[in-house]
Amino acid sequence: MGIFRHDGAHWPRHGNNPLIPCRDHSGTANRHGVSTSAYSSPAKSLGDPGITPMSPSHNLVRNVEQSFLVVVAIDFGTTSSGYAYSFTKEPECIHVMSRWEGGDPGVSNQKTPTTILLTPDRKFHSFGYAARDFYHDLDPNESRHWLYFEKFKMKLHTTGNLNMETDLMAANGKKVKALEIFAYALQYFKEQALKELSDQAGNGFENSEVRWVITVPAIWKQPAKQFMRQAAYKAGMATPDNPEQLIISLEPEAASIYCRKLRLHQMIDLSSKGPVNGYSPSTTVAAGFTPAKENIRRNRQSRTFLVENVIGEVWSELEEGDRYIVVDSGGGTVDVTVHQIRLPEGHLKELYKATGGPHGSLGVDYEFEKLLCKIFGEDFIEQFKIKRPAAWVDLMIAFESRKRAAAPDRSNPLNITLPFSFIDYYKKFRGHSVEHALRKSNVDFVKWSSQGMLRMSPDAMNALFKPTIDQIVQHLNELFDKPEVTSVKFLFLVGGFAEAPLLQQAIQSAFGSKCRIIIPQDVGLTILKGAVLFGLDPTVIKVRRSPLTYGVGVLNRFVEGKHPPEKLLVKDGTRWCTDVFDKFISADQSVALGESVSRSYTPAKPSQLVIVINIYSSDKDNVSFISEPGVKKCGTLRLDLTGTDISVPNRREIKTLMQFGDTEIKAMAIDVATSKSVKAGIDFLNY
Repeated sequence: MGIFRHDGAHWPRHGNNPLIPCRDHSGTANRHGVSTSAYSSPAKSLGDPGITPMSPSHNLVRNVEQSFLVVVAIDFGTTSSGYAYSFTKEPECIHVMSRWEGGDPGVSNQKTPTTILLTPDRKFHSFGYAARDFYHDLDPNESRHWLYFEKFKMKLHTTGNLNMETDLMAANGKKVKALEIFAYALQYFKEQALKELSDQAGNGFENSEVRWVITVPAIWKQPAKQFMRQAAYKAGMATPDNPEQLIISLEPEAASIYCRKLRLHQMIDLSSKGPVNGYSPSTTVAAGFTPAKENIRRNRQSRTFLVENVIGEVWSELEEGDRYIVVDSGGGTVDVTVHQIRLPEGHLKELYKATGGPHGSLGVDYEFEKLLCKIFGEDFIEQFKIKRPAAWVDLMIAFESRKRAAAPDRSNPLNITLPFSFIDYYKKFRGHSVEHALRKSNVDFVKWSSQGMLRMSPDAMNALFKPTIDQIVQHLNELFDKPEVTSVKFLFLVGGFAEAPLLQQAIQSAFGSKCRIIIPQDVGLTILKGAVLFGLDPTVIKVRRSPLTYGVGVLNRFVEGKHPPEKLLVKDGTRWCTDVFDKFISADQSVALGESVSRSYTPAKPSQLVIVINIYSSDKDNVSFISEPGVKKCGTLRLDLTGTDISVPNRREIKTLMQFGDTEIKAMAIDVATSKSVKAGIDFLNY
């Protein structure tokens, strides 16, 4: 129970710390935050701009220069990761990291697999190709003791109650704290980037001279973003006292920033009827993509990309009110944002909150695993993964390179090498051969070749893609049905999975009649380059949509006929309604960068040094009570008053401002009597 107000306005429910929101100085209860009163929203007065004009504001770039010499962006992907950087004095030059040692035939090595290897005593050993190759070369009996992790980023998306104690499981079944694994990975990238920068500069490059940018899916919830930030702090990239050194970039937003600068020779227009870029797309999608792949291969020889300060040709075709979609299809998730152009400045407005789901290329791997279970038995596959974890990794690498060779017009079969230990272990486990299992399984589109390979017909491989691609197409179909998403002019297809001709063809046949389908040529690096541009000017995105409704629980005066009788609470003769949801911001509401929701609180006792307020969220817009279905406690707002002057009046007013327009929710607070700032933090992980 809390402390009652005498003015009839509401006050928050609380845990152990009762609080009273103050009255504001006009004498009315300060209960309307900026975002809840439509007329006062900066998003309205700005005409909902989303991305600033193409000509960069020199003031903004100069601000970055003052404190950081270089911006390094890390595209931390589910299947592969990489980094790129730009010196703030040369923002038009984006350098993609040095070539990685190792690599697979036919697979770009401008990124490295998101794989990490720990020694048997849980110390960091290696990352990427180096981790994979070392693990692969270990003796099977020894490899069981090493801890190998791959594709672990998805855990942050799929874990409902993510916190600092969340575990990840290694290939051998052992568990390690997820925070440690993510911190090791980020520390590896930090050291690689600083080493490369030091080599370039000819002297030691300090971490303090770098602004770090880490990319995450736009559909990630706040706990996952905060988790990534905590891992970066643990890796030594930034500190809680200097949080601005690290910024979180949303992947499809980064792609959007980069796509604005695309020139004709830097993209493939799948829906163009005339010849574009030297070829005619009236042939098949896959054939149209071949010259582009050749171009990408040539581009890989150069690691420096010039980003011209111009509007790309596609962009120059956009007119006032035109809408476009960015579909970021990666290894783990598909992430979709919808923007509308506002002229004359070329601003963008986010029309609909980011959507998507776990429909990345990993889905194809799961289908392959299901196929193996069907042929060889689920019990065998589970045992093989545990007993021969390195050989299982080998098998999935072999599948990955064949997966990339799948195409709509392919006629010859795809061969997947089975590791010797698979064949050997199967014979011991079942008492008969792999060939016998294939004959018995009735899976007629997978044969056994005499060279010790699984031979898959093109139709069999295409069938593995179908469930994932169908989910993506269905998701986009539902999105196109929304009134905000009608009359879309372009669909930009980006991300690693966008390289798959099967996905391109499906997107083109489903949506080519509705809009033009554009694929940047360096499709796997689009997000990375856009994230560097975002780091050079983090104010480039001006308005975002809130994915959820956020608020706190409060008490209001009980109104007969309006409030449910079961919510009535009588205290000292006053009738109160409990559990009222005091809304800060609504789901899908436009919020301008820097726009604040304001509330004022007072400690229950003058000696109280910490105020903790529970934050609730819902994906519904219209919420009345925190007890409604779908409303859940999602975090806490913590105000730390230690170090503030407690000789001020008994009723201290702590004015709290929460910002929802950035990639992360932020809070700040001021002691009104002394105008001094109060330590404020929103916590979505430890509450």
